Amino acid sequence: MRDSAAWAGAAAGIAGPVAFTGAWIVSSLRQTGHPAAEIQISGLAAPDARDPWIMIAGFLVLGGCSVAFGSALRDALGGRARAGLAPVLIQGAGLATIAAGLLRRDHMLLTHGSVSWHNHAHDVISAAIYLDLVVVQVLLASRFGREPRTGEPDWRPWRRWLLAGAVATAAVLAAFAADTSAPDAGVLQRVAVTIPLAATAAVAARLVRTAGSGLALHGIGRLIAGDRQ
Repeated sequence: MRDSAAWAGAAAGIAGPVAFTGAWIVSSLRQTGHPAAEIQISGLAAPDARDPWIMIAGFLVLGGCSVAFGSALRDALGGRARAGLAPVLIQGAGLATIAAGLLRRDHMLLTHGSVSWHNHAHDVISAAIYLDLVVVQVLLASRFGREPRTGEPDWRPWRRWLLAGAVATAAVLAAFAADTSAPDAGVLQRVAVTIPLAATAAVAARLVRTAGSGLALHGIGRLIAGDRQ
């Protein structure tokens, strides 16, 4: 049962990013009269977007899957004390992502002037998520740099890739934040979000293989025990 829960939690780390990325790709293509990357991701969930429920569902699925994946990652890395803060921040980002999906922007396109309280809340939450995406990669790189214990997977080769991902994410986010109304802002935002989600999915894929091996061994053990009976 424990191996099954670990596998499901790890698989959620793949399902969430895939669902979210698929949602913004489909939603971007369905906005008639606008180039695919003109509208920022949050705008795709606004009331005046075409089929905003697609993007809202993407936010909710990613958020829920992030909470499940954070729990699985914490257990895989040896529990709360040994795993560090990264799994907690992943879960926090998951809850924030759910909130961002429910507290929608007022309009599909960026507008200047007075906006609703939930529009302001969405912007603040989004900024926190962006920061979280960078910090999580740095913390995971730090955790993966440790010498593995006996029987624990060796994550050390992943350290440099996660650090590179953190630097790239921060650089693209800085370019995006410099002018969120620029013609290429939508592209920059999508790149900045995709880098850490791809890193999360890659880590999750390895956990899926590890948990899958545990399930296989458990099944073999049950078969052997049955034969002995």
